[in-house]
Amino acid sequence: MKQTLIAAALAAGALAAQAATLKATLLVPEDDARLERSRAERAYLGHPTGPAEDALKVALEEGRFELDSAGAGVALDTQQARDAATARSAAVAAEKAGAAVLLADLPADWLLAVADAVKIPVLNLSAADDRLRGADCRARVFHLAASERQRSDAVAQTLVSRKWSKLLLLTGPSADDQQRAAVAQASIKRYGLQVVATKPYKLSADPRERNLANPLLLTAGAQYDAVWVVDSDGEFARSLPYHTVLPRPVVGDAGLVAVAWHAQFERFGAPQVSRRFARAAKRPMTAHDWTAWLAGKALITIAAAQPKGPAAAWQAALAKAQLDGSKGVNMSFRAWDGQLRQPLLLTDGQGVISQAPVDGILHPVNVLDTLGADAAEKLCKNPR
Repeated sequence: MKQTLIAAALAAGALAAQAATLKATLLVPEDDARLERSRAERAYLGHPTGPAEDALKVALEEGRFELDSAGAGVALDTQQARDAATARSAAVAAEKAGAAVLLADLPADWLLAVADAVKIPVLNLSAADDRLRGADCRARVFHLAASERQRSDAVAQTLVSRKWSKLLLLTGPSADDQQRAAVAQASIKRYGLQVVATKPYKLSADPRERNLANPLLLTAGAQYDAVWVVDSDGEFARSLPYHTVLPRPVVGDAGLVAVAWHAQFERFGAPQVSRRFARAAKRPMTAHDWTAWLAGKALITIAAAQPKGPAAAWQAALAKAQLDGSKGVNMSFRAWDGQLRQPLLLTDGQGVISQAPVDGILHPVNVLDTLGADAAEKLCKNPR
């Protein structure tokens, strides 16, 4: 009789554990061009150098004790997509298979296709496009990746703190460069900086266009305190520091760059996080990795909370989650656009130079809301 009771108790415990397991699916591009070997070796600041799955596994391993204590678990599955349509199909299949949360390491349009196809919350791990927080926002999408506006505001705040107020803006030819340059100018205006000249550059194999990529020609003919370069690809920007006509700092996509994480950040337990990741993944932890790691922490937080009910319960748990990302503050999602409030790090690639928000920047509610679109801007027409 006693053995029967023990067996029944074990079976009940197994069923409870199974019921308490949060199923999550990570969606990633097939043959991800961002992770092509030569690009990863160059390690452009702000660009990924390895798969998001690496950091997710580290976070889930770190959270095993917390999950065990709560009688909960997280089951992670990874699916690849060739395009927006296959990403959508994979998302629908994951939801039908019982996934409670989707994690998307996808381009913006693919992410929107996924979000519109399911009723479960979606964690955005990489798409920085501000339209996803504005005109194309979705109530079920939570953005762990820093937005372009957050990053450009961090750079602008740093320029204000250094009194580098006159800027030369160099912009590349791609559509992404043009959109990001507009975001940079919005930050420049927000913090009272001045663009003294704007010049286009272009990397080209055509000898007739070589002057368009000549740093000395591009940075001549104006007086400025700093050069702000917008280079979504990263190749031109890396050649710019120390090659300007005037001895001035370079910021934006080279020189001094705002990122969510750097492996040389040395405060708030960050070295331990970076070392654990480096041991597991055999490479330095980047901002892309930190975002995926924090997504794993978010899954642990809501799994341990064990919300009851349908997808809306998991979405509500995420909306009120307080996340510790080893950056000195608890971080939460903004109600008006789903963006994670977070400090950003300013780095030259070798170490962390400073943090944003910078000292002296004020906000009536939360100083982290000085980075990115604030509530009063009301860009999102579909708030959560």
